[in-house]
Amino acid sequence: MQPLFPSQKTLQSVFSASSPLTLHKTDWTPKPRSRYEAPRGVFNTWSAIDDAKNKAGQLSNAAIQELEKGSAKAQAKAGNIEMYSLQYYAACTFGGLLACGTTHTFVTPLDLVKCRRQVDSKMYKGNIEAWGKIGRAEGFRGIYTGWGPTFFGYSAQGAFKYGGYEYFKKTFADLVGPENAYKYKTVLYLGASASAEFIADVALCPFEAVKVRMQTTIPPFAKGTFHGISTITGKEGFAGLYKGLYPLWGRQIPYTMMKFASFETIVEMIYSYLPGTKADYSKSAQIGVSFTGGYMAGILCAIVSHPADVMVSKLNANRQPGEAFGAAMGRIYKDIGFGGLWNGLPVRIVMIGTLTGLQWMIYDYFKVFLGLPSTGGPAPPPKELKA
Repeated sequence: MQPLFPSQKTLQSVFSASSPLTLHKTDWTPKPRSRYEAPRGVFNTWSAIDDAKNKAGQLSNAAIQELEKGSAKAQAKAGNIEMYSLQYYAACTFGGLLACGTTHTFVTPLDLVKCRRQVDSKMYKGNIEAWGKIGRAEGFRGIYTGWGPTFFGYSAQGAFKYGGYEYFKKTFADLVGPENAYKYKTVLYLGASASAEFIADVALCPFEAVKVRMQTTIPPFAKGTFHGISTITGKEGFAGLYKGLYPLWGRQIPYTMMKFASFETIVEMIYSYLPGTKADYSKSAQIGVSFTGGYMAGILCAIVSHPADVMVSKLNANRQPGEAFGAAMGRIYKDIGFGGLWNGLPVRIVMIGTLTGLQWMIYDYFKVFLGLPSTGGPAPPPKELKA
């Protein structure tokens, strides 16, 4: 019978001096690393990465806890805000003010270059060159030319836009009834947003006139927002502040209709593809969905409203005193042609996409902070609405 284990003689032959498996107890010289081995120190690197992740997670959890504490205090002070009450609309109005005023002011450098390139496409070859030239000629403050009227104008516009949208959406839904509101929800979004923007642009227009003139005149024609308003009214009367209202409506109403309707639709689609329901996701996750939906909606907004945006810039910068609106539009279009209506579009896509995403994120964060639901998501069917 053959033995199960090797004999002593066999083992000695295997581990003899001539064998390739010979072990040298005193030879601890490092051997060259095989390509299949992990690099030295990689496990230490992984450990450092894990430590950083753990610390970041701890900081994130601590930040979330602090935000929840602040939210609880704010809700305690504000009380339980009833949906569609005056307090609810006031909260939405203030949320819109924060969302639009801060974001538009933040991207003033982009807006400055966009407006100047719309008025004179040969002024700069690109954004980096533009900021470099402006910074050298006018200093860092020059890059933020027009931030004052931007802040005041878009704060007012955001307040009326978001607060008005919530009001008109509820009002129109009540007028047509639950079944029609659910069936024609996209039409409802379009009508509510158009109505809100119509009013919001009346508040925005004077500041937009000052902003465009400050950004397209070198050096700027006014030292600040209210100096600009007094300068325009002194030369052209109160009507001078509103000579760009019609093209502003032409730009902003389609923009806002696309902004709100596409946002609501995109957010609903996102939640429909995700497992579970909107209520299953945390507040931070819902706000992340709001930012994603807002950014995607912003790209569509930029494309739809860009020709009118170019015309607003041209009219505020080049319309002659006493010149009729139609005559000014015809003269400007003859000068720039159809292609000129698309000057600065790539810059505006980046600007508006970022703006819209951040606006929805700030707006919904403010609502959630006060204990209100975030905007968008699958609408309840009519049977649930009736119940």
